[in-house]
Amino acid sequence: MDEYLTITMRFDLMVPDFAPVPARDYYVACLEMCDWAEQHDLGFIVFSEHHGVDNGWLPAPLTMAGVVAGRTERLNITAAATLVTLHDPVRLAEQLAVLDLASGGRVSIVAGIGYRPEEFAMAGVDKSRRGRILEEKLQVMLKAWTGEPFEWDGRTIRVTPKPFTQPHPLVMVGGSSELAVRRAARMGLPFFAADVDERFDEWYAEEAAAHNQEGGFVIQPHGSTFVFVTDDVDRTWEEIGPYLLHEAQMYDSFQVEEQASAVHVSGAETVDDVRATGAYSVVTPDEAVALAKEAGPAGAFVLNPLSAGIPPELGWRSLELTAAEVLPRLS
Repeated sequence: MDEYLTITMRFDLMVPDFAPVPARDYYVACLEMCDWAEQHDLGFIVFSEHHGVDNGWLPAPLTMAGVVAGRTERLNITAAATLVTLHDPVRLAEQLAVLDLASGGRVSIVAGIGYRPEEFAMAGVDKSRRGRILEEKLQVMLKAWTGEPFEWDGRTIRVTPKPFTQPHPLVMVGGSSELAVRRAARMGLPFFAADVDERFDEWYAEEAAAHNQEGGFVIQPHGSTFVFVTDDVDRTWEEIGPYLLHEAQMYDSFQVEEQASAVHVSGAETVDDVRATGAYSVVTPDEAVALAKEAGPAGAFVLNPLSAGIPPELGWRSLELTAAEVLPRLS
């Protein structure tokens, strides 16, 4: 694979009520596709997290990360985002330490702040304090991974075993605001942006310097975060368009005033509305190669074979074409 391009495969494992096969079939297909990803030297598998969604959006990305890590040897797995605000940080630190040891350091997270009121209510967490809660919980996790006892919330905490990766597993802070960038910088953690803003690097450097933090970095999305390769673009839009419309409408309904993301289709009522935005790259092999090369160093090229309930047979058709006519041209 091109030394500058990391090809990623993303799963949300949504299964809308009009999906043609049951949820179990999607989970089986997902695991088989992760095997395919390792065989073809893809860089990362990404699992996302949401809770209480009608279509069953994956609520336990670290569980899936563990399953995938157990059946692969080289594949890197990221839970992006892991909604740290909704979890007990001590248990989260323990889970990640175990995953880090078992996988040899192949599991990482993007720490998300969360934004859906329903999820905060379900977890019993005060959404109005989510920024302070995220930072506090991340600090707890960083202390926990030292293996030394410390006090938190009136309790003595000690997490063992220590993780394989030192000083701790890779944790990036996600977000799309100045507050999120500065939070990452003062904690000495990388910032993984959900949107593009030329000021992110400046804010990060300024805050890191003020807190004597070194070695951090900012990742901003450029390139395509949804790629689906086909030999007939119009036919494929007819086949997978209803699933992408479902995703676009659902994701649009999630958005709140303070939330921003690189891929957000607003107000779509038809498949044609979604297609016209260009947010979803349903492309021929030649177009896919051009996208990959245009993305350049650290660019995004994300395969989405099951997104929003796309039937597994269509996802496999896309991956097989990718293997035959795209990946060899990026070698």
